[in-house]
Amino acid sequence: MRKKKIKLDNFELKIIIKSLNEMRNNLLKELKSTDVVDELLLRYITILEK
Repeated sequence: MRKKKIKLDNFELKIIIKSLNEMRNNLLKELKSTDVVDELLLRYITILEK
């Protein structure tokens, strides 16, 4: 499978991170696994820190 790249500015990245964090919180409330969301959060947070 070919990876696609999109360019995001810091504002857009922050929106993605906030949305993922909200999703993670909802999963935690439902006692469901957050592994996939955690991985994505780490990926986007790392990009934002660069």
